[in-house]
Amino acid sequence: MASQSDPAPHGVIPYPGRTDDMDRAPRDEMADYVGRDLLAGKRALITGGDSGIGRAVAAAFAKEGADVAIAYLDEDDDAAHTVNLIEAQGRRGVALPGDLAEAAHCRQIVADTVSALGGLDIVVNNVAYQSPVDDLAELSDEQWRRTFAVNIDSFFHVTKAALAHLTPGASIINTASINGLRGNKSLIDYSATKGAVIALTYSLAQALNERGIRVNCVAPGPVWTPLIPATMDAEKTESFGEQTPMGRPAEPDEIAPSYVFFAAGRMSSYYSGEVLAPIGGETLPG
Repeated sequence: MASQSDPAPHGVIPYPGRTDDMDRAPRDEMADYVGRDLLAGKRALITGGDSGIGRAVAAAFAKEGADVAIAYLDEDDDAAHTVNLIEAQGRRGVALPGDLAEAAHCRQIVADTVSALGGLDIVVNNVAYQSPVDDLAELSDEQWRRTFAVNIDSFFHVTKAALAHLTPGASIINTASINGLRGNKSLIDYSATKGAVIALTYSLAQALNERGIRVNCVAPGPVWTPLIPATMDAEKTESFGEQTPMGRPAEPDEIAPSYVFFAAGRMSSYYSGEVLAPIGGETLPG
């Protein structure tokens, strides 16, 4: 995500990336997913919820019985489509545009979610910004600060604001990345923030345990979303995900069930401080 004044990454589609501009649309509507009321009556906020993983999670949550608010930058068409997916399940859907790099806006989307949905039970911190560089010398102070503001500062501000509304049994789910587990030479700032997300998850799980709030993390490998062609050149986009043992990137629909698992107390009541890494067959030491 970038504000209108920020230099856009050089990708094959305009930044920040819209689904309709992609040569191949991702599977991100959970069309074949059958819910079991695992989240009946719950109220969820998903940042970066307009497309990709966020859209798939929103659709899955709605199929499980949750009302869902999505926060996003300015991809209004994608956000409207996601809200339609939510409402098609008979649930309430709310779209909240704006720049999550701003602390005040993070607090505002929490307040708006609570006002619109009548409360808050699940927080999914999913918003992310990335802009690959070929050399550390190319990584500007502005980009470094922007990446941290979106990818980790917003997680802090949203979570802190949500605490006033979360009750025992609530769930916080943070999106990290395989790059936060092993680094990435062309995504130095992004990888650093994703490592911070994992450490934040561990710390919050300990800090919020006495309140009965579970905090977990999903750290995917490569996932085919609008962010990829919007921030990578044609060559990298064409080969994206081929390095995995499965030889391809994940579809968002393949990642979203991990969030359902962590959101549903019936499935994961004894899980907090966990990192679930769907990374296409790769194994990591440790």
